[in-house]
Amino acid sequence: MNEKHASKIAEELNLGLQQVKATARLLKGGDTIPFIARYRKEVTDSLDEVAITGIRDKTAQLEALDNRRDSILKSLEERGLLTDDLKEKIASAETMATLEDIYLPYRPKRRTRAIMAKEKGLEPLAKLIFAQKDETDPVKEALAYLDSEKGVEKAEDALAGSRDIIAEWVNEDQGARKRMRALYAQKGVFRSIVIPGKEEEGAKFKDYFDWEEPVSKAPSHRVLAMRRGEKEGFLDLRISPPQDKALALLEAMFVKGEGTASKEVKEAVHDCYKRLLSVSMETEVRLETKKIADREAIKIFTDNLRELLLEPPLGQKSIMAIGPGIRTGCKIACLDPQGKLLKTDTIYLFKSENAKLSS
Repeated sequence: MNEKHASKIAEELNLGLQQVKATARLLKGGDTIPFIARYRKEVTDSLDEVAITGIRDKTAQLEALDNRRDSILKSLEERGLLTDDLKEKIASAETMATLEDIYLPYRPKRRTRAIMAKEKGLEPLAKLIFAQKDETDPVKEALAYLDSEKGVEKAEDALAGSRDIIAEWVNEDQGARKRMRALYAQKGVFRSIVIPGKEEEGAKFKDYFDWEEPVSKAPSHRVLAMRRGEKEGFLDLRISPPQDKALALLEAMFVKGEGTASKEVKEAVHDCYKRLLSVSMETEVRLETKKIADREAIKIFTDNLRELLLEPPLGQKSIMAIGPGIRTGCKIACLDPQGKLLKTDTIYLFKSENAKLSS
């Protein structure tokens, strides 16, 4: 583990730097979390399973981020697109979402509508319209780009292609994606409805046949239930914030006035949200809420299992349990008939050779 990763994990988990480094070395060496927590306390300064798991997960996240960063840099360099400024932005990205937003404009794409419009030579027109100068007449400017061989036979064809290019620019804008991501997190809503004709067959999901719930408040069991209903083909599940708020956010960022050029940009912004940005954001929210719900479900299962294992194993009897240990001593715990902890201690049944000689 490098120093930067260790410092970041120590800060986020409120742990000592040496604790993080030592634990990372043990994990890399193949030691399991229970083994480290039980038998390597002197190395980790007595970190428990929760802290060790946190170090493992954070390390995996940072390594995945670094691997993706290296892959992106290699791809950009091979295609001759890597500049010093872009390299610096990629190096400073601290989350996978930020990294992917930076890379999005340079990612190899299938033939999108914007790419086809650029191939028709419409990018200069898109730039002119996007500047939204008062004197710009989009229809008049579009006439200079008519080319029947390229399929641009009238002004509206040229304007439509320009709007496709502008829509892609908006979709790839880092600031727009960041703000839209926040809107989805704060105002996003799960909406599920039953697929027509599946009412009887999917009766076990009837609670979600016509259901709405804020993303920020939906408990894990309902998130997983809606996803299960969708996967089994009974529910149609969508995630989105109020459309007027999303469109207003984008308009405030990209539409600069009321002129004819601005109206073209406004139309492109609306198209971007409905066709591109909303789909991308919904996918992100789906993945994130699934991850959170899975983590919560595992925690609930863990808590239930812990309660089960802590029940008195032999009924109404007092119990003394001994955990064998040679070097660190045998751990003893005494429970009353109700399972209440009465006493814990450590005894040393084995002496070193030096101790035997001195006794």
